[in-house]
Amino acid sequence: MTTTTFALGGDLPVNRLGFGAMRLPMSTFNGPARTPEDGIAVLRRAVELGVNHIDTAAFYARGDVRANELIREALAPYPEDLVIATKVGPLPGPDGMPSGQATPDQLRGLVEADLRALGVDRLDVVNLRVGGMSGPGGESVAERFAVLAGLQQEGLIRHLGVSNIDAAQLAEARSVAPVACVQNPYADDLALLAECEAAGIAYVPFFLLGGGREPLDTRRLEKVAARLDATVAQVQLALLLASSPVMLAIPGTGNLAHLEENMAARDLTLTDEDLAELRG
Repeated sequence: MTTTTFALGGDLPVNRLGFGAMRLPMSTFNGPARTPEDGIAVLRRAVELGVNHIDTAAFYARGDVRANELIREALAPYPEDLVIATKVGPLPGPDGMPSGQATPDQLRGLVEADLRALGVDRLDVVNLRVGGMSGPGGESVAERFAVLAGLQQEGLIRHLGVSNIDAAQLAEARSVAPVACVQNPYADDLALLAECEAAGIAYVPFFLLGGGREPLDTRRLEKVAARLDATVAQVQLALLLASSPVMLAIPGTGNLAHLEENMAARDLTLTDEDLAELRG
């Protein structure tokens, strides 16, 4: 990692190690709601530790515990340098999981709901999340992205992004309006990453530490972590940030100790030998 900051959208400088709010309302996808006071404490400590980029969404919720409302209660009035990125598109299905997708006509209402919940007049970044619970690719984004571009022109949104997309969808979105960031599942899509680098678009992977979904192959990580007296998660975050100057990390947690552990990754220096070993 040659620099610790990135200008999101070209004009919003953020620390490349940020925070994802998905885990604030719940510890697991099917688990009970967390205590709101825990989430508030984590958010306040995150900002104390230098986080100025928070990723959130209205569907990050469990029962009455909602990430956007926790962010407002914990941090408003917001620090001047704080950037809050949200996303719209998914709608909850019968099981409460965000498996449905909003129509173009529904997007304004979702953006306005985020404005109210966060207590702001303009959202820093709004990502169009497409594809429901499936992987990237396979549908047009132009009509929906154009709706968000219109809201940007009205002054309700500063920058736009896209989430869960492939290269063709990114090109389609960029033909409508400038794209500030791409949020995709953590994977080695080097071609898409290279495109983001060339265009100065932030690449913000989610489930970067597994997301509780699939076990990670940790053999190489464990070896380097032992040598550096670090944790596997810290090495993985450091490796992620070393992989590209446009890479932003947003590890999430609802636990203070876990937060401290994640944030310590910014002080971890990987040598050329470490990187070669980790990359195989």
